[in-house]
Amino acid sequence: MSTQKPNTILFITGAFISNAAWDEWKIFFKSKGYITLAPAWPKKDATAEILKCRHPDPDVAALRLTDLVNYFSEVAGALPEKPIIIGHSIGGLIAQLLIQKGLGHAAVAIHSVPPQGIFTFKLSFLIAGWGPLGFFTDPSKTFMMSFSQWQYAFTNGMPEEWQEKSYCQFAIPESKLVVRDTITKAAKVNFNLPHVPLLFIAGEKDHTIPASLNYSNYKKYSHSGSVTAYHEFAGRNHFVLGQPGWQEIALYIENWLDSLVKTKQF
Repeated sequence: MSTQKPNTILFITGAFISNAAWDEWKIFFKSKGYITLAPAWPKKDATAEILKCRHPDPDVAALRLTDLVNYFSEVAGALPEKPIIIGHSIGGLIAQLLIQKGLGHAAVAIHSVPPQGIFTFKLSFLIAGWGPLGFFTDPSKTFMMSFSQWQYAFTNGMPEEWQEKSYCQFAIPESKLVVRDTITKAAKVNFNLPHVPLLFIAGEKDHTIPASLNYSNYKKYSHSGSVTAYHEFAGRNHFVLGQPGWQEIALYIENWLDSLVKTKQF
């Protein structure tokens, strides 16, 4: 194994949230010596305000999970080195799919949507996910969370003024088809294969992706020779990227990456 730590991080955004949510994370990891990039999803390279004005947007509505995996595969493959892939929510699922394709040096799945076959009947998960799945609604139109849905699914436990600010700044319309694809074979992972180091980050207060669901995802990986790690943070909701105190999680990830170098697991 090499003792040279890779220095490129590819951040992958989840659904319903602007890639601008990574801006402070990019600054943090740049200060640690990393090159960082957080590209928007296809058809969504605009501010949250502009994307809201385009709703219902047929181009965004047509996006599928395979489109995203192919897009981020191209982004990762065009980099001068295999990146460390850090993904949030559906971005965490995409990170898992990309390392199955050999496109990452390591991966971190933050409050990750799980691959096909991992499910929970926890009430908060069902409530938070029902609207975004958009059953019995027109899939040719994007889904835009109401403020009350954002409060429940993303920012529960935060003061209302912070919830309102985050909703205006980061909430965006989304493809119902991408969300539905997460329970299909498009989201299939072979958990028995060897893989690069993979860290799961979970949040105690996450309504959308409960910590127990993250843990089930983590436990599915069964290759004994591969590094798989899990850590749950108290008080964290699904808006973990922008929730006050996010630096604690970023520092934990940075220390985990350093530990891989020190133990020659890269």
